[in-house]
Amino acid sequence: MKKLCVSLLCTLLLLASCAPKMNEDEVVQKKNEQANQEKSIVPSYQLSEETYKMIMPYKTSAARGVITNQMGNRLDIDEMEEGLRRHSKSVYDPKKYYFQEGQYLKEDMVYKWLGRSLTKEQLNEAAKDKVKSLELGKGRKASKDEIEEVKQDLQLGLNPQLADDDEYSEEANRKNPTYLSHILEQDYLKKKEDNSAELVGISIGLALKSEYRFQKKKDGPYYYEKISEKRMLEHGKEMAKTVLERIRKIDGLQNVPVMIGLYREEGQGSPVPGNYVAKTVVNGGESAIDDWEAIKEDYVLFPNEQSAEKYFDDNKLVEDFGKEIQQFFPNYVGVIGEGFYINKDLKKLTLEIPIEFYGKGEVIGFTQYAYGLIKEMFPKYYDLEVKVTANNETESLIYRSAGVDDPTVHIFH
Repeated sequence: MKKLCVSLLCTLLLLASCAPKMNEDEVVQKKNEQANQEKSIVPSYQLSEETYKMIMPYKTSAARGVITNQMGNRLDIDEMEEGLRRHSKSVYDPKKYYFQEGQYLKEDMVYKWLGRSLTKEQLNEAAKDKVKSLELGKGRKASKDEIEEVKQDLQLGLNPQLADDDEYSEEANRKNPTYLSHILEQDYLKKKEDNSAELVGISIGLALKSEYRFQKKKDGPYYYEKISEKRMLEHGKEMAKTVLERIRKIDGLQNVPVMIGLYREEGQGSPVPGNYVAKTVVNGGESAIDDWEAIKEDYVLFPNEQSAEKYFDDNKLVEDFGKEIQQFFPNYVGVIGEGFYINKDLKKLTLEIPIEFYGKGEVIGFTQYAYGLIKEMFPKYYDLEVKVTANNETESLIYRSAGVDDPTVHIFH
């Protein structure tokens, strides 16, 4: 797709200053599960000092696909992953370490951990079926140790118990909601002197619900139980202890640092994602969590009554920006904004302006006008991105990094 830049010279200068060094790609050896050496490449290109280099060929997560089955909001899926990588930078320096998707928590393992703990009756019934299947496969009676192993494997669920008789009980569901919806692993590696890459740490994200959905009868309507952040944190921290203990029993993870983050999901239909609310770092070889660090992050929708109560000035600025546009462009629909805050300080503001266009001239004229308003109205202490869209396609993009005087503009053809 060709792009028309407002200022070609500025763009060329920007590209020249940010271009990665043209060094040869690094070749490293990484030990796989069979203790053989496999060749991998670390590209010399790095988008910025704040971005991790990734080992090629790219390895997808060993639990790939679980997150999309467990989390209903696409925005939460993206932010859980990006947020965990962002917080990992305080532990694993992007200048020194490489990123790789999680390779240790397997798909079946994660699904077992996400299940409910079984009641005594449920466990005995499930074990009976499993043992029967095991005996048919082996052609003999199962030993006591084998039966115990089956029961331990069945009792890995981290969510609260719910008896079969209580499946549609409102009281039981509200008292014992499913808190944990996903477990995300990220691996961080470092190149050794012999050009091998070794694991130096992992990060684990636990996705926790802000509301729980249940039914009072089969195929009936859904009801919702709001889960307070305090209640969610209590259960999330207890689950994190168990997750850490299990991680230490996995071959290769006994002696590496582990960062754990607790992510609070938004509701399914939320226009903004949730955020991480707490994190902790456990040194290599340790299996206990000493304390947690609170995370004060917030994604906010603009303009919005609730947002106006928390961030009045920013909400009003977005409203005023929309009013200025409306004066000159009759086809203007409205501005949709999303603000990202850390410790109540705005770090990034993203605006989308949907509008009906009947020609490329309108796009250019509108973008020029919006550019001028941005220069006049918006402070420079946060990142700003403005997308002008028509029929769900981006027509132009205006963006400015924090501290930069002049925004960069692209008009798409």
